[in-house]
Amino acid sequence: MISNQELADLIFKDVTDSIDDLEKRYPPRQLPEGAEVTRFAPSPTGFLHTGSLFTSMICKKVADQSNGVFYLRLEDTDTKREIQGSKFELLKQLQTFGVVPQEGYLGDKEVGNYGPYVQSQRAEIYKVAIKHLIAIGKAYPCFCSQEELNEIRQNQEAHKIMPGYYGQFAKYRFLTNEERVKLIKEGKPFVIRFKSSGSHLRKIRVKDLIRGEFDIAQNDQDIVIYKSDGLPTYHFAHVVDDHFMRTTTVIRGEEWIASLPIHVELFEAMGWQTPKYAHLPVIMKLDENGHKRKLSKRLDKEAAVSFFLEDGYLPNSLIMYLMTIANSNFEEWIFQHHFQNMEDFRFSFDKVSLEGALFDIGKLNFFSKELLALMNKCEISEAAYEYAKQYCPELKQLIERDKNYFMDIMNIEREKENPRKDYYRFSDLASSISFFYDDLYRKTLDEEPLPFNSKFNKGTIIEVLGDLKDKLPYDNVDEQTWFAALKDIALEHKFAPNNKTLKANPEQYIGLVADVAEMLRITITTRKNSPNLFYVLQVIGKERSNKRIEQVILLLQK
Repeated sequence: MISNQELADLIFKDVTDSIDDLEKRYPPRQLPEGAEVTRFAPSPTGFLHTGSLFTSMICKKVADQSNGVFYLRLEDTDTKREIQGSKFELLKQLQTFGVVPQEGYLGDKEVGNYGPYVQSQRAEIYKVAIKHLIAIGKAYPCFCSQEELNEIRQNQEAHKIMPGYYGQFAKYRFLTNEERVKLIKEGKPFVIRFKSSGSHLRKIRVKDLIRGEFDIAQNDQDIVIYKSDGLPTYHFAHVVDDHFMRTTTVIRGEEWIASLPIHVELFEAMGWQTPKYAHLPVIMKLDENGHKRKLSKRLDKEAAVSFFLEDGYLPNSLIMYLMTIANSNFEEWIFQHHFQNMEDFRFSFDKVSLEGALFDIGKLNFFSKELLALMNKCEISEAAYEYAKQYCPELKQLIERDKNYFMDIMNIEREKENPRKDYYRFSDLASSISFFYDDLYRKTLDEEPLPFNSKFNKGTIIEVLGDLKDKLPYDNVDEQTWFAALKDIALEHKFAPNNKTLKANPEQYIGLVADVAEMLRITITTRKNSPNLFYVLQVIGKERSNKRIEQVILLLQK
């Protein structure tokens, strides 16, 4: 009679290490009490998903605030789905958003004593664990062909039975070891399946750091744990890795709750302590019918973090916004701390909402505005230039014309107690500031009608602009003095100083001082909205401003 150990030795004849050898090679970490070991374990199958950034951000936060370890493990056992180069892009984007692991796979190197941190390089470790399961009778070779699997599924569907490879349908689990050895020696292809002892009719109690304790159906599927290509499946590989990398807390999306019984049973079968689990709510979006759905790689541009980088958002603004989804008390906290020192915020699983949050681009814009407003002129100019070099040639060209001039534009009402908040993303910057450049100003003047208020005739506008050109002071004046002079010119042309005066004497006035300011704003900038007009004029200068007034007067006289 052939024993399970003899079967295991036949299948893995070259594997000489034992589980005990691996336990010695990867001993428990020497960390302070309460320290959490968390991991981000992406697959190199495409771009970094916003949901993955959300998860990895929390993993890092939990590790950092407990004086633990946050590491990165690359789960590349699904070779069919791997996209060349995507693993390096994932790492680069994580780094851009400040989610930098202390340990693990770092692209050009690995850091840490618990590697390799790439699953495809850990084949020998998995073989030791699978050999152990076969030896203790908790795994077996399965010779089921695809045709046989299809036949089982069709039979289950016809009888409305739960689908899968389990119980009476797990036909190759009932072979004797003699029969298994015979088929192996005949060269029949096989995979290794886990031999489940569960039943979907029974419940197990599990604990989640967010949801608390709840009951869920046991696993009874004899899942594949080792494929014919010599690599393990995800379910088994991550259990082995989390044990030998000494992960204490697995933080992942709630879509993995359904797999929790499988993972719990695998840990128990190996005789290992199960880590703590936290299943995060998914990020949602409203579809065209007003229904909530998960943020989709295929349908939503916001699903890829590259969208936010290409659109010119500050990386930290997305992190800050995602933290408002992660913890319900974060928004109030960050307001109190003036949008600074986010690293001091203490994340809590107790404050995680169980409902999937709707992605709110408006709130992201708000945070981005606030963070941009905190920058001085050098910081925002450098950040804009770094963005422009990678994503916006038009803006790059404008900045490189005269970097000091660009900084002057960026500094309008910036370095003060309550700075203006004109910008929230760099992709809008080139068009927002184009009027500061004479050639682009002239291009707009030639191509688009100026949006003057139609209640004022051209003659009135020409007269007002002429006086503004001749009488409005520029040099060595503060904003208050400048505006007083503009007000005096407006009064000369029968524009009331305020609404109250206009309403009391409607026959004496043709408009308001604000109308005159708007005429000048449109003349200088070609638009009704711009940064503070006084500071715009200071940046452009008297000579160029007067030339623009002359150009507009000529245009109106045609």
